[in-house]
Amino acid sequence: MTDTRGPQPQYEGYATGPLPGEREPAQGQAGPYHPPQAYAAPVGGPQGEDGTMGGAQATRRPRTGARTTPRTRKARLRVAKADPWSVMKVSFLLSIALGICTVVAAAVLWMVMDAMGVFSTVGGTISEATGSNESNGFDLQSFLSLPRVLVFTSVIAVIDVVLATALATLGAFIYNLSAGFVGGVELTLAEDE
Repeated sequence: MTDTRGPQPQYEGYATGPLPGEREPAQGQAGPYHPPQAYAAPVGGPQGEDGTMGGAQATRRPRTGARTTPRTRKARLRVAKADPWSVMKVSFLLSIALGICTVVAAAVLWMVMDAMGVFSTVGGTISEATGSNESNGFDLQSFLSLPRVLVFTSVIAVIDVVLATALATLGAFIYNLSAGFVGGVELTLAEDE
């Protein structure tokens, strides 16, 4: 096979010189290699005399009509359906938390009232009013003892857990039916940038 292109010019750096990885670094060049830039750096280096990047030429000015206040993004969303299973789980957990808070609050309230002497004072008044010659009357302190109050409060808390869970799940079904007719609740959400 013969070359029919004719004589080709020889390039100085490539024909006789070393490859780019074999070149010796230039004398006095201690830093890393920086490739040539498409645009020349402004006079005064990357920072001008006033401390801004590139002097006065690189100062960015806002376009006319550009906003200077932060923009608020808004989105209108519609709650089209509430999943009854997830509503039931969430309402069950929230009603359990409410039941525990009810039992703890009843115990604390009973201890505070007992420490203030409310049961003994009111119990004495009630036993005098209901007492006769043969009996002492109604004993409020034994009727409103702490174990009895905690059992009663626990029963109320369990009933509250069952009813709140059932009503929330029924409410999700009713919401889904009504959202099918009217489209659901519309919400406007805003995000500040």
